Amino acid sequence: MSGKPRLTYLNGRGRMEPIRWLLAAAGVEFEEVYLETKEQYDKLIKDGFLLFQQVPLVEIDGMKMVQTRAILSYIAGKYNLYGKDLKERALIDMYVEGIADLMQMIMMFPFSPPDAKEKNLDSVKERATNRYFPVFEKVLKQHGQDFLVGNKFSWADVQLMEAILAVEEMIPAVLSGFPQLQVFKTKMSNMPTIKKFLQPGSPRKPPADAHYVETVLKVFKK
Repeated sequence: MSGKPRLTYLNGRGRMEPIRWLLAAAGVEFEEVYLETKEQYDKLIKDGFLLFQQVPLVEIDGMKMVQTRAILSYIAGKYNLYGKDLKERALIDMYVEGIADLMQMIMMFPFSPPDAKEKNLDSVKERATNRYFPVFEKVLKQHGQDFLVGNKFSWADVQLMEAILAVEEMIPAVLSGFPQLQVFKTKMSNMPTIKKFLQPGSPRKPPADAHYVETVLKVFKK
């Protein structure tokens, strides 16, 4: 073992992408194993690697971790991206949970039936512009600081940046009414670790395409 975290998932975003984002933002290099067949997935379950028979699986510090939220909070704590006290951690948790709700809609969008695509895209736009982005616009405006919590770079900033870019891929002008988020996006894009992750050839995955959707359905079929 190289000592690098080892990530096991499909070769696409899904539930692993926020983990890739957080490790990259912390400046941590990692290795990836891609599931391409149901047999690979079944073997992981049979060998006892998946506590709840689900991926993502992240092998880190001698542990085989599952459950996205647990993995993310461990990484955030390990790399000092989880606030300085319980109150800051609670704020980070609240923001991250809100972003996760929005990202769940985006993650499921490629699996929408063709006749529901337009309706689901409208739902993403409505939620982003009326429920989620206004919260972060207000937070940044009220405290006038560069970061969401404690004027220090945290897990919440990483997840918000991921969400902004994911929504923009679907709705390019989505930030037009959010000047604070536009500034935030520019600042985040220029942070060295994030800038590196946004370059071609990084471990960041592209939006889900038909091949990814097909692979997901094949690997996880009952």
